[in-house]
Amino acid sequence: MTHVGKIRISEEVSDAISNGSPVVALESTVFSTLGLPEPSNRDALQRCISTIHENGAVAAVTAVIDGEARLGIDSNEWDRILSCETKVASRDLVLSMAEGKSVGATTVSASLAIAAAAGIKVFCTGGIGGVHHGYSESGDLSADLFALARHKVVCVCAGAKAFLDLPRTLEMLESLGVPVLGWNTSDFPAFYLRSSKLPIPSVKDPATIVNVFRNVSALGLPQGILVGVPIPEEHELDPKTSWALIERALAEAKEAGISGPEVTPFILETVARETHGESVPANLALLENNAIVAVEIAKAFQQRLV
Repeated sequence: MTHVGKIRISEEVSDAISNGSPVVALESTVFSTLGLPEPSNRDALQRCISTIHENGAVAAVTAVIDGEARLGIDSNEWDRILSCETKVASRDLVLSMAEGKSVGATTVSASLAIAAAAGIKVFCTGGIGGVHHGYSESGDLSADLFALARHKVVCVCAGAKAFLDLPRTLEMLESLGVPVLGWNTSDFPAFYLRSSKLPIPSVKDPATIVNVFRNVSALGLPQGILVGVPIPEEHELDPKTSWALIERALAEAKEAGISGPEVTPFILETVARETHGESVPANLALLENNAIVAVEIAKAFQQRLV
């Protein structure tokens, strides 16, 4: 183990950084019980790490363990992440470290902070958070959006989660100056669904993404880049049924007084239950697909020595 500032980096990840090998950072919330039910969360972790390795890069899972921000989790520590029930966002990160928290599963926002601090340029997740419905009354929007504006990292994802206010999410990203690019698509992906019917610029190769990143750096800008990757067509949930289900789940959440960080797990659990588990393999498929794209981008950075 080595340290970069307050971040403890695993030997494998540290060696990759020293050797200039491609590295892809991963969050840990998606692999905890907060993101996927057991044993699917273990399957997701194994598949993501294996996919990244098999395609020629090193996987660097982020987390807080024993009061340390971590980049790279050894297999003997997986169980601590898989059973974790505490979510750590960017707001919570420094407090969790100061309090010596035993284990915390990092969200997109905290993971982007850790990756950026360690010089990792590519991060992979399932779907980002965004602006929630009813934002004008509740003020509920994800810290992920601000993290994308603050940390110069390419975030590869299947767009934003479909139950969010997607038009306002894209508007917020635009206001924050975050470039949003579609991987071989001009339609912003919506997590389990390939299309939100919201237009975005399309890119067809990782070199373009690297060039955008270089231009951000050349202009002295702080923000990262969001790359939306549609879920593979064969794993997409039925759009008509899914949109109707999401509307019903949102209404149920509102009626039950569920708000803030509790909304996401409630909606995901509802969708999984109502689709008779179909959403879980869809989630695994999009995570694995995003990992493949993230490795391509990480390799392009290595080749261009950015």
